[in-house]
Amino acid sequence: MKKKLLSALLAFTMVLSMTACGAKESSTSDQASEDKVTIKVFSNLPDRTNGQGFVEQTLFDQYMDENPDVVIQVEALDDEAYKTKFKAYASGSNMPDLVNVWGQPSFLNEIIDANLLTELNAADYADYGFINGSLDGFSNDGKLYGLARNTDVMGFYYNKAIFEKNGWEVPQTYDELIALAGKIKDAGLIPCSMDGSDKWPLSIYVHDLMQKIDPDIKTQVQDSIANGDFLNPVYAQAAGLFVDAADAGLFQSGFETTDYGTAKNLFTNSQAAMFYMGSWEMSMATDENVPEDVRNNIGVFMMPTVAGGAGNVTDIAAWNGGGYAVTANSKVKEEAIKLLNFMFKPENWSKLCWENGICMSAQNYSEYLTGEETSAQLDFTDIVSGSTSVTGVTFNDLGTSEFKTLSEDLSQELAIKSVSVEEFIGKLEEAGK
Repeated sequence: MKKKLLSALLAFTMVLSMTACGAKESSTSDQASEDKVTIKVFSNLPDRTNGQGFVEQTLFDQYMDENPDVVIQVEALDDEAYKTKFKAYASGSNMPDLVNVWGQPSFLNEIIDANLLTELNAADYADYGFINGSLDGFSNDGKLYGLARNTDVMGFYYNKAIFEKNGWEVPQTYDELIALAGKIKDAGLIPCSMDGSDKWPLSIYVHDLMQKIDPDIKTQVQDSIANGDFLNPVYAQAAGLFVDAADAGLFQSGFETTDYGTAKNLFTNSQAAMFYMGSWEMSMATDENVPEDVRNNIGVFMMPTVAGGAGNVTDIAAWNGGGYAVTANSKVKEEAIKLLNFMFKPENWSKLCWENGICMSAQNYSEYLTGEETSAQLDFTDIVSGSTSVTGVTFNDLGTSEFKTLSEDLSQELAIKSVSVEEFIGKLEEAGK
């Protein structure tokens, strides 16, 4: 299995405001005294006891143990609140020292253009095992500005016990997925929980369908955004299939106003048979807050194939998204870079994430396989190892921040039929002109 994963990794190119404090983390007067260096971290991982927030906090605590002259102060918000406050920080002069960033044009390009981030020495990471292409989204004009945290893959989590009890099979085609939605509804369950309030999962769903129709579409999407040309019929076909899913009741009633946490809870509380979300949620299988009967029965499958489409199930929605950067105006820049480099030593982030069943890092973690991987870990490993193409950054994140907002708003409006497929395409074209 190690050889298989290594091969896959080498081929893969690619709450509100709260302060999250760990046991070692404090802002007491003695710790913040002049003889200590205080690194301020702004994170999008508010849960410090589970998932990636747990790994992040564990590494911060370890760093402070090894460097007693350093104090790490963490402010952590969920994604949407994070992005809102990041803009506020960016417009002032009090940016934290180490921040979360997304390696996507819609987020990173404007920040780099505003000279808000410190250039990193790419040569420093030659031996860190980053997967080929994983740092591309964090680079601009040949310069590196951040490090990727994860290899992100979008798919359907499903409750294997519920499927087995009802005799349901994992759908192999999109038509089968739509038909399955009806069966699940008849059984009194939600077919698939969806975070529609945050909108970006809806846009990714549309791009996921594009990939199944034409696995080469990623070479055209960025040009379409830049030129305002969405005449390729793949776009309209994918949008139409998305509407078909909403019409068939694949998602819960009121999904367009359901937030991330609620959508996840519908699945973990066995109210929904499936949950459309990224590989970073594989930690559900190790989270003791999730009921054991769910935790032990989480499987994963990819967007099924589309009738008449050129794509296979192995043409997947995957990218390297979230990561970290050091801010340009940091007064403790050198120490912040040291912390960043410490976090991404292969034996730190990659090892902790994998051994705790939390996510797939953007680094080669094959040597950390334990033989006790969860079903979700194994499923995602097989998915990546068998992939024949990847979307890369999805269309909602390939343009400006304004395009991102518009495309995600339109995806939500399309799902609830506030706009037609034709209007959806037309407004995307207008945004690019």
